Amino acid sequence: MALTATVYRLQIQLSDVDRGVYQALDLRMAQHPSETARYLLTRTLAYALSFEEGLAFSKGGLSAVDEPPLSLRDPTGRWLAWIEIGMPSADRLHKATKQAPRVELYTTQELTPLLRELESRSIHRQAEIAVWQIEANFVAGLEAKLQKNLNFELTRSDGQLWANIDGDAIEGAIRRRSLDPANPA
Repeated sequence: MALTATVYRLQIQLSDVDRGVYQALDLRMAQHPSETARYLLTRTLAYALSFEEGLAFSKGGLSAVDEPPLSLRDPTGRWLAWIEIGMPSADRLHKATKQAPRVELYTTQELTPLLRELESRSIHRQAEIAVWQIEANFVAGLEAKLQKNLNFELTRSDGQLWANIDGDAIEGAIRRRSLDPANPA
């Protein structure tokens, strides 16, 4: 018997002070059987922290290898933003930068393996990729509170993230990193 996706309803009161975005988000998130809770929550955070009208999750989910996990398209279907989660390969990032003018990566992982891969490979417009490294403990704190219906407040200000879930506060850092070999951050 095939395993089915688990569906979560995540209601987020977003206060992104750094970008001036204040929005109530009501998301239905399908967790593929092979998807970890960490990946699901990083996907959710990427959506919230990149939110703008028209941002969408991939229709094919994890199995859509030719699509980004999150994207923004213009009315003609052309990609405006390609947003990756986790630790994609250099080839995938190269493809993304060829397809979309804006490429972002949200991860909780150390960038060392990707940076090592980049020593022998190049990515088109590599220096323009916005890499957002979220403190793994922040996502682990959210994971401990994850339930099928979850309502929480999410705030980003000055490189810090705060989540308030039923009066419990979770705090962590989000750092902008660079894949530019001439200017690593």
